[in-house]
Amino acid sequence: MTRSTSDISNIDRTFDGDVNYVTTRQQVGYVPRSEADSDVYARLGFKCGLEIHQQLLTEKKLFCHCPAGIYQKGNDFDAEVIRHMRPTLSEMGEYDGTALMEKRTRKVITYRLKNETACTYEVDDTPPFKINREALGIAIEISLLLGTNVVGELHITRKQYLDGSIPTGFQRTAIVGIEGEISLRKKKVRIIQLSIEEDSCREVADVGHDRIYTTDRLGMPLIEMVTYPDMLTPDESAEAGQMLRLGCRTTGHVRTGIGAGRQDVNVSITGGTRIEIKGVSHISWIPELTHNEAFRQKSLLVIADELRKRVGNPSEWKLNWKDVSLDDFEHGLPFAAGTGKQRLTAVNLPEFKGMLSHFTQPGQTFVDELSGRLKVIACLERPNVIHSEQTAQPLTAIDLGKLRELLEAGDSDAQLLIWGEDRDIDTALEILQERCEMAFEGVPNETRKSLRDGTTLFERVLPGPDRMYPDTDSAPLSISDELIEEKRKGLPAPLTELLEKLRGWNIPEDTYYYLLTRSLLPLIEQTIDHTDWPASFVGTLFGHTYKGIRRRHARQADFSHDRVVDLCKFVHDQGLDKGLVKRLLPGVYENPQASFESLLGDLDLELKSREELCPEIPELSRRFDEVKKNDNNGARMRWIMGQLRKFAPGKVSLKELVECVEKEACHE
Repeated sequence: MTRSTSDISNIDRTFDGDVNYVTTRQQVGYVPRSEADSDVYARLGFKCGLEIHQQLLTEKKLFCHCPAGIYQKGNDFDAEVIRHMRPTLSEMGEYDGTALMEKRTRKVITYRLKNETACTYEVDDTPPFKINREALGIAIEISLLLGTNVVGELHITRKQYLDGSIPTGFQRTAIVGIEGEISLRKKKVRIIQLSIEEDSCREVADVGHDRIYTTDRLGMPLIEMVTYPDMLTPDESAEAGQMLRLGCRTTGHVRTGIGAGRQDVNVSITGGTRIEIKGVSHISWIPELTHNEAFRQKSLLVIADELRKRVGNPSEWKLNWKDVSLDDFEHGLPFAAGTGKQRLTAVNLPEFKGMLSHFTQPGQTFVDELSGRLKVIACLERPNVIHSEQTAQPLTAIDLGKLRELLEAGDSDAQLLIWGEDRDIDTALEILQERCEMAFEGVPNETRKSLRDGTTLFERVLPGPDRMYPDTDSAPLSISDELIEEKRKGLPAPLTELLEKLRGWNIPEDTYYYLLTRSLLPLIEQTIDHTDWPASFVGTLFGHTYKGIRRRHARQADFSHDRVVDLCKFVHDQGLDKGLVKRLLPGVYENPQASFESLLGDLDLELKSREELCPEIPELSRRFDEVKKNDNNGARMRWIMGQLRKFAPGKVSLKELVECVEKEACHE
């Protein structure tokens, strides 16, 4: 993703200017996450809450009869619908701040529809059908699993979204359960609520004033699990996210794969505010994202303190600007801005010297806070700023001097150059004024987009309560005690119990996620009960060997996990060594209908028992002496084992064979 124009690969430096202002990471106490402990987060006042979204495994969408789970590829669509979003008043007669922000972007929203996965409900031409009862049943099941109190009556509400992700401009959602909890290793995390809602569109492109979506994902049943801000470290946040996702997957009724589960992470520190990090694709991203967000807020608080020292009355602070042209610069500029219809504008930020290059998060400085809003709200595509504090300065000293002269800038001011369409520059100037005013306060309320490297970018103003209102198209729905009890009876064991069982079996922890999300524990128990093999061996067989085979070989749609259990039973009942399962399993997976006997024959093994192999060892030891002329026991062991291994698998384990060789050939 393109950053702002600043080359900020090395921002741990002192600003070299008339104002000797140190802009280092140390100024905000930044430490890498690998070096941070719980004391670091306690000093920051770190708090985190989660909003975990999980698609439900249903045939149909939530409020219509379109199929769920069929996705468009590339440019495969049958029609396009174009929309312009406008904010509406809440029932209290107020506008939501996010809706007003979206209005300023003047976005043209294009929806690409496929007949197979969309209908008139998706484009808001007909009212919703009754809620999908299959989806509601799954939501109730997961609510009970989280220990929440299931509501007696379901009330569907509308949550306003004017970014275009839903053609109606709102998402239908309903609370299913309230006040539950999950257990982490060292604490409990409280659940505020679980809601059922329809999923949004998939974004394809967002450039300038044009945004494109596909509607294949739109309307798919989704649950949202919201926690209290009970996590006090980034690692606790990731653990809680993992427990919620795993808990859902133990039911076997949720979708898996890319995009089926998404996390929104809420972070705050003392003196800061709640920042929502949207669209966290992988739980493994959470620790780095939350760590960097905590220090971003700390940096913004440091900036606010410094600005308030410099400016006596922040309410009177105003930027000044002037439209300029390329001709105003003796040495020209390193871009084509200001040509054709584009407008080139110079901006002066009084008393902001040293602020633009101030560290906020790894690879970003305060200028990125401005650049991000210019991209999202004014639709100025990045790079959209040249400024006076860039570490790789595109402006010469003469041009910088000319810029300050044109703006009548003071020694402690900072300067920007922005460019774009005329109307966009008007919006951009408003945004710069607003964001700089916020800088005096500290941390503005906003939603930020997660990036793979653990940093974030501005996405939108944080939504408020004014965007929620009742759905007049949907009547309240009663949830009977009988339905709740029916769902309670079919619940899987609590996740903490399942984890305790895996640990008791001494199964490697790196298998837990695979075993739990594929509901493989019952099959492991079946195998152990029938064969009496060590649980650690069986768990590793499913969690490592079987998982690896599925990844390396072409997907077999008709392959059942039960086939692995049947193979284990066959090997055990034939009196063969359990290690043979690993050699047979690839063939079983590639040929699900083949008999185990034929696959065993394909291995072409000349199997011998321990009683048959052990008498051959002394003769092999003598041959080793003749051939190798080496009395080193290590070399002797390896050579003899190499001769015997082709006969041993199946009837003699390698452990037994080693013991036999050591006894018969490798003694002093």
